[in-house]
Amino acid sequence: MQVYDTTLRDGAQREGLTYSVADKLAVARLLDEFGVGFIEGGWPGAMPKDVEFFRRAREEIEFRHAILVAFGMTRKANTAVEDDALVKGLMDARTPAVALVAKSDIRHVLKALRTTPEENLAMVAETVAYFVENGRRVFLDCEHFFDGFRYDPDYTASVVRAGLDAGAEIAVMCDTNGGMLPSRITAAVADVCTRVGVTPERLGIHTQNDTACAVANTIAAVEAGVRHFQGTANGYGERPGNADLFACVANIQLKLGMTVLPEGCLEQMVRVSHAIAEIANIAPDTHQAYAGHAAFAHKAGLHASAIKHDPALYNHIDPAVVGNDMKILVTEMAGRASIELKSKELGLDLAGRPDVAQKVTETIKQREAAGWSYEAADASFELLVRDALGGRAAPFTLESYRVIVEHREDGAVVSEATVKVRVKGERVIATAEGNGPVNALDEALRQALARHYPQLGGLELADYKVRILEGSHGTGAITRVLVGTTDEHGAAWTTVGVHENVVEASWHALVDALGYGLAHARAAA
Repeated sequence: MQVYDTTLRDGAQREGLTYSVADKLAVARLLDEFGVGFIEGGWPGAMPKDVEFFRRAREEIEFRHAILVAFGMTRKANTAVEDDALVKGLMDARTPAVALVAKSDIRHVLKALRTTPEENLAMVAETVAYFVENGRRVFLDCEHFFDGFRYDPDYTASVVRAGLDAGAEIAVMCDTNGGMLPSRITAAVADVCTRVGVTPERLGIHTQNDTACAVANTIAAVEAGVRHFQGTANGYGERPGNADLFACVANIQLKLGMTVLPEGCLEQMVRVSHAIAEIANIAPDTHQAYAGHAAFAHKAGLHASAIKHDPALYNHIDPAVVGNDMKILVTEMAGRASIELKSKELGLDLAGRPDVAQKVTETIKQREAAGWSYEAADASFELLVRDALGGRAAPFTLESYRVIVEHREDGAVVSEATVKVRVKGERVIATAEGNGPVNALDEALRQALARHYPQLGGLELADYKVRILEGSHGTGAITRVLVGTTDEHGAAWTTVGVHENVVEASWHALVDALGYGLAHARAAA
């Protein structure tokens, strides 16, 4: 099975995505670590940046699994192959393999290339033969294959035949417009094999996701005998994107039982998927199949009850196989089993404490009804369980706080907060300014606690989100605040607060954030 990645070429056509040469080199390394067989690095004849990429890749990357591929097109009409500038750019890239895009829809030959059907076939055959004679492996990308095959199957088949007869290793059927469905893919594979007189192993598949069927179409082609498939990391690409490489790999290897990647590579999926997303500056898709954080997350109490006895009952695979983890979400749908499993995940065993599990379950349901949400706030949930278990001493008690926001005549806006707390029997008052009321409140609280808890100096407010809850309106709406916090060791956690007053909601989340940090700092000590 040939796994062919085109993240750096076709995937880079996604709206808003731009790779620097350094980015492309980093992505190529990650794809090689994932074990793909071929990495299409770009179009050196048309993109100056790609010329530099291929040069640096030769010098800087020692590929363990992948073969680097340069992308280009067949020679221009009525031009000798050796005189074509784009062909020369492909040769200069000095990659072991090249991918040549060719028109396989007679309408594109006539209207886009403005040449004859016979000249197009000559362009395909001569360009393929030229690269084969120069020691390159050749993949022929038959652009608009499926649309062309439905319109004039004989001509499209003749393009495939011309490329294979000239020495192309694979003729790739491209669903360029992304309009195909799995059943049509299956039928087309059988039909073109009959017309050309080849086995499906000589064909490849490249699908776009315009019908949300890119992965399904790829699997249909593989089930029909195709042994070369193309995709992009996380499904990146223009319009709705390409077939998600990770879903295709996992489905073929885990569901169809075919060897796709070298041993030890499949479990790198989540790490590689998220690392490429970071390089692309695109937030990882939480609900992405296999690689998303929520791919094995369970919310319903019924699921959790079964998972408690056997995780396989509600997981279609072991998440660890692709480098992922199972998650139990705590919501109003949770039952005792969900609470027990989630607590165990956080290192708190409630198996022998049904009273505590029941108490936490009831509290969660009541709070969720009032707008609280613990799905993304594991730290607040953990503190809730610790309080129910008893023995957690609150780091301080609040006497009062006050926040002032002053809009001055010169346009400056200044926030000032004062907190009065009792810490280890001592009454402490602290005042601080900030760039907003929440920041000022955070600074004042830290000042009040600093002498007794110097470890707070290592905690940093990293994220702050506010949401107006559904069903509440206007300035009196109920707000939910999520606060993200990190420490000097790279640990991160999220806490939640809910109230009609956004500052009070923020206070609840801040108190939990610092309380969680202090609890774990003491545990580490």
